[in-house]
Amino acid sequence: MQVQDFALAIEGLKDITFPRFVKIRQRFNRIKVGNIPDQVHREFSKTPVATGIPHGCRVAVAVGSRGIANIQEIVRAVVGELKKLGAIPVIVPAMGSHGGGTAEGQREVLAGYGITPDEVGASIHSSQDVVQVGEINGQPVYYDHFAFHSDAVVLINRVKPHTDFKGPIESGLIKMMVIGLGNHAGASSIHRQGFENFRQLIPKVGEIILAHTPPTIGVAVLENAYEETAIIEAVPGADIWKREPELLKTAKQLMPRLPLDAIDVLIVNEMGKDISGAGMDNNIIGRVEGFDEVPSIGKIMVLDLTERTHGNACGMGYIDVTTTKMISKIDFKVTFTNDIASGSMEKIPPFLNSEKEALQVALITSRVRPEKSKIIRIKNTLELSEMIVSEPCLPGLTGENMEILGAPFSLAFDEKDNLL
Repeated sequence: MQVQDFALAIEGLKDITFPRFVKIRQRFNRIKVGNIPDQVHREFSKTPVATGIPHGCRVAVAVGSRGIANIQEIVRAVVGELKKLGAIPVIVPAMGSHGGGTAEGQREVLAGYGITPDEVGASIHSSQDVVQVGEINGQPVYYDHFAFHSDAVVLINRVKPHTDFKGPIESGLIKMMVIGLGNHAGASSIHRQGFENFRQLIPKVGEIILAHTPPTIGVAVLENAYEETAIIEAVPGADIWKREPELLKTAKQLMPRLPLDAIDVLIVNEMGKDISGAGMDNNIIGRVEGFDEVPSIGKIMVLDLTERTHGNACGMGYIDVTTTKMISKIDFKVTFTNDIASGSMEKIPPFLNSEKEALQVALITSRVRPEKSKIIRIKNTLELSEMIVSEPCLPGLTGENMEILGAPFSLAFDEKDNLL
C-alpha cells in the first residue's frame, strides 16, 4: 500500500537534537556446530532414530517459516540421511497460516530460504488440506493431510523461547506439530483459545497429535547469540516430552540480550516473521505481560521490514513510531490473515515522513532531555552482538564482555532525512 507523505505541525519537533553515538560489541557464548552434514549424520545414526525410519517408507519432512540459520543445509542433510535409510522424503510446509495461508504462498516462503526440490533433493507437497485427529475444549485438532497419510514424520525446527507465552514447552518441535502442521485451519483453531492458555494447551494438543498420527522424529536446532547453529539433535517421538524442555533451558542460556536495564528509545533496523513470530522477539523487547527479565524500553522505533517476511508486519502493534517507507511495504492481506488466525489484532503505529522525524517524535514523547537520552540502535532482535548506543548509555556498559569500538560520532542522514 502506497502511503503519501504529509506534514505535521508539532511544537518544538524541529528543535530536537541527538546525542553522539558509539559502536559497541557484546561477547556471548559462541558454541556452534562445526560441520552440519556430519552432525546430522551422527544424529540419524543413533539406533532409536534409525529404527524409526523403515526402508521404503514415505517421510513427510516438516519445515517452517522461521529464519533458521543454515536451514537449507540442515534440510538437505536430513533428506540425505533419510535416503540413506531407504526412505522417500517429501518436504511439507509446517507454518500454520503464514505465507498468506495458501499452498502457493507457503511454497514461496520455503523458496525464499532456498528450500526447493533442486536445492534439497526432495519434492515439496504444499497444501492446506487437513484431517481432524481429535478435539480439545470443543475445538477441532487438525493435522496436515499429506503428513497424516505418510509413514513417518520428521519435524525440523528451532527450539527457543516463545515471544508471547512462557512454559516448559514454547517454540519448537511440539508447537510445530500443533500449529505448523495444523495449516491455516489448525492454527486458527488453536489460536482462538488464546495465548494465555498456550502453556497448558500446546502440550495437551501435542499428546493428542502424537497418539493419532504417524511415528514422529524431531530434529531440534538451537542457535547461539550470533545466529549460528549451536546444537542439532534428533529426538525420537517418545523422548520429545522429556528432551524439549531441557533443550529450551539451554536455548534460553544461549540467547543474547540488550546491555542496559533501562532504555529511552530502541531503534530497530528491521522486523519480520523470519526474525520472530511477532516480528520482534519479546524475550528481548518485553512488550508482553510476564516478560519481566528484559529492559524497560520507553519507545520502540522500527525502520523497515525484512525481505523474507514478504510484507508480513505481524507485531507492528509493538512499535511506537515508524515511517511511511515501512508502512508502504506492508502486505495487509498477508498480515491480517496471520493476525486474525492468531487472534492478535494489530494496531498501526504513528508513521512519519522520515527516520529523522520519527526519532524526534520518539524523543519528544519520551519526555527525556535529548542530550541525556539513552538510545540504542540494533539491526534486529536476533543480532545483538554489535550495535550503536548514545553516549549517556556508556556509564552502564561495563564488564569484560563489553567492548567499545571507535570514537563517538554524530548520526548521519541522507537527502531524505533517513538514517545512514
